[in-house]
Amino acid sequence: MKVTRRKFIQVSGAAAAGLAVGGLGFDLAPVRAHAQMLKTRYAKETTTICCYCAVGCGAIVHTSKRGDGRVMNIEGDPDHVINRGTLCAKGAALSQLVENENRLTQPQYRAPYSGEWRTVSWDWALTQIAQRVKATRDATFQRKNDKGQTVNRTMGIASVGSAALDNEECWIYQALMRAIGLVYIEHQARI
Repeated sequence: MKVTRRKFIQVSGAAAAGLAVGGLGFDLAPVRAHAQMLKTRYAKETTTICCYCAVGCGAIVHTSKRGDGRVMNIEGDPDHVINRGTLCAKGAALSQLVENENRLTQPQYRAPYSGEWRTVSWDWALTQIAQRVKATRDATFQRKNDKGQTVNRTMGIASVGSAALDNEECWIYQALMRAIGLVYIEHQARI
């Protein structure tokens, strides 16, 4: 067999190309697909709203049905009118709000001029909040203004609402704040 210089270059070029393609992992053998079971297959699915900003993106939270109720996955809600399934970096990390070993699960109280926090019960904390709101309201409540007009307001308390509230919850919250006489009521969506 007589091999010309041209034939030798063609054969060695084809062999080099074949080795290069084979070395990259290309295989012409038939491929078998393997379906993977999703970890959220048996999870409870709940829709919620992201709590980070005033946009109010929708999210789907998957929780375990094993009895521990742990969050397994959080993803954007594709049916939500605002984000259509997308989440920003903060929203994508929502699970860290719940599944975080540094998260406080009980109320903490630091007495005035104290440098230490102590764990208190929910009943004690809520009672203290209610008593302090009532005391501040009673101390700063105005029935009439300087002109003698009835105003029934307290100037000693202000309120800032949450972006995680929907319109109906905001209305209820506003009604409560107005009922106790607040004038300074703001919402995070406007700040």
